[in-house]
Amino acid sequence: MTTLTPTTTSRTGGRPAAAGTERGTLALLWHQIRFEQLSFWRNPQSMVFTFVLPIVIIGIFGAVFSGGEGETFFFGLSGMQYYTPTIAAVSVLGACYGQLAIVLAMRRQTGILKRLHATPLPAWVYFAGLLVHCVVVSVIDVALVIGIGSLYGVTLPTAWAVVTLTLVLGAASFCALGVGVASLIKNSEAAPAVVQFIQFPLVFISGSYFPIHSEVLNKIAGLLPVKPFNDAMLAPFTGDGSFHWKELAVLAAWGVIGALIAVRSFRWDPRPE
Repeated sequence: MTTLTPTTTSRTGGRPAAAGTERGTLALLWHQIRFEQLSFWRNPQSMVFTFVLPIVIIGIFGAVFSGGEGETFFFGLSGMQYYTPTIAAVSVLGACYGQLAIVLAMRRQTGILKRLHATPLPAWVYFAGLLVHCVVVSVIDVALVIGIGSLYGVTLPTAWAVVTLTLVLGAASFCALGVGVASLIKNSEAAPAVVQFIQFPLVFISGSYFPIHSEVLNKIAGLLPVKPFNDAMLAPFTGDGSFHWKELAVLAAWGVIGALIAVRSFRWDPRPE
């Protein structure tokens, strides 16, 4: 109830009321972020698999490719130089797109979203809380993957500003796409199948698990969201400290598309069977 007090007192004054309303909104946002974080960390199965899967994959690749030299197959990089950023990118995709779409479908099916929508919580605060939560999880995932890669001799990037911008923009775009896909899912039982049907082909044609040397396939994948994210994440590990604006623009465009789909199609109540 305390978070609503500033809104109530805002009717009697000018600037102090506006400041109080802003503080109340920030308090709501912080509460929502905290709620999402607590819900995540108190679900051991979801938490463990979110972090363990990328660690296992990069660990296996490390055992296979550690100590390798640069190869033409990996575009002049060693296997671990190539796979460390691409697996980090896959972990962001899973946390921000896959899990978010499934969670929202389940919450809608169980009536949680409908009950939330009936509260004074603004919709933008709810989705902003989800976005910040997904970014936090993504940062942890990426840090774990890069840390393990460094144990296998991968040089850490020096252009951390490039990594940070790419990570945040990629997380935001994939979150928007996750909400957009969740808007199209009719029931929670179908959510994992729909999410993976979209995610798996994108991951494979984008060179996440093995380099793609087909020029035609690379051009097609370059217009989709995953390959540009892979390329933008890969660049700092090759010593390239510049911002790859073309790839970032493609990412941003897909984020806008996801957001537009969500705005037009998102439902708070369960879909009728």
